[in-house]
Amino acid sequence: MNPPATTLARARRFSVAPMMDWTDRHCRFLHRLLTRESLLFTEMVTSAAIVHGDAERHLRFDSVEQPVALQLGGSDPTELAAATRLAHAAGYAEINLNVGCPSDRVQSGRFGACLMAEPDLVADCVRAMRDATDRPVTVKCRIGIDDQDTEESLDRFADTMVAAGVDALYVHARKAWLKGLSPKENRTIPPLDYDRVHRLRARLAPLQVMINGGIETLDAAEAELAHTDGVMLGRAAYHNPMLLADVDRRIFGATTEPVSLAQVMTAMAAYADREAAAGTRINNIARHMLGLANGLPGARQFRQILSVEACRPGADSRVMQQALDAVSRPRLAAAG
Repeated sequence: MNPPATTLARARRFSVAPMMDWTDRHCRFLHRLLTRESLLFTEMVTSAAIVHGDAERHLRFDSVEQPVALQLGGSDPTELAAATRLAHAAGYAEINLNVGCPSDRVQSGRFGACLMAEPDLVADCVRAMRDATDRPVTVKCRIGIDDQDTEESLDRFADTMVAAGVDALYVHARKAWLKGLSPKENRTIPPLDYDRVHRLRARLAPLQVMINGGIETLDAAEAELAHTDGVMLGRAAYHNPMLLADVDRRIFGATTEPVSLAQVMTAMAAYADREAAAGTRINNIARHMLGLANGLPGARQFRQILSVEACRPGADSRVMQQALDAVSRPRLAAAG
């Protein structure tokens, strides 16, 4: 069942960013155990891969992941519309267009951040996607690219998206330099400009504008919610996933107790058993769990078990109990 619009608008207060090779369906299942309220994103999938490739594999997700948004990459309005229709049928709560990725491979395919130089084309894509679904169509972008004036160019881009009927914007508060910086450098070297996103949000209200980039703690996330409609965390949430366990209480006002590491490991073991029966290798699940014990005595052994033992032939969900034991024993010894 697709979440109602009001639920989705609320979920955007905190989202986990789309990250290539990381936010696959196993990662999202883990993150959903930790936070029931947040909006989760797929990794970016090109419209061509969905329309001309194995759509079922690319679009598969577990209903417990909801609300979950699909992020598409592409610049062909017709192809994006076709991919959006398939995403609609698959049940995604939101379809997001990537206009922020700076990689060479993405640029060569004429999508990602380079599209910020072509707002009219992006608008055509948004209109085509909106015509293909009644689900929200959103855009994730940067504050600008290369030598663009981030005041004038970002306003022009955003106004063009609004005119096209975009439902919300997610803005990475850095420029993308398409020449001279690698994708990794583009995540850290261009200076953050949160104030620019704040001004954009004030100007576009009531359209929802979410902020992304360099936010690493829930304290920082709460501070940004005073100026934006939502925050998006990426690598900080991935590398320290237990951070997400406190999101529902601190960001959404939940009164239930945060899930414990033991509860997460038990649930992931059960999930791994189900997935293994369908042919999934345990290490494809365990690789997303390495940061769960960060800061705890035994965390190094915890990571080693999940990264090494889970790759051995015949490995099964018991490695998750072994990893949990590695951090439980020091705590029990200290208590005794």
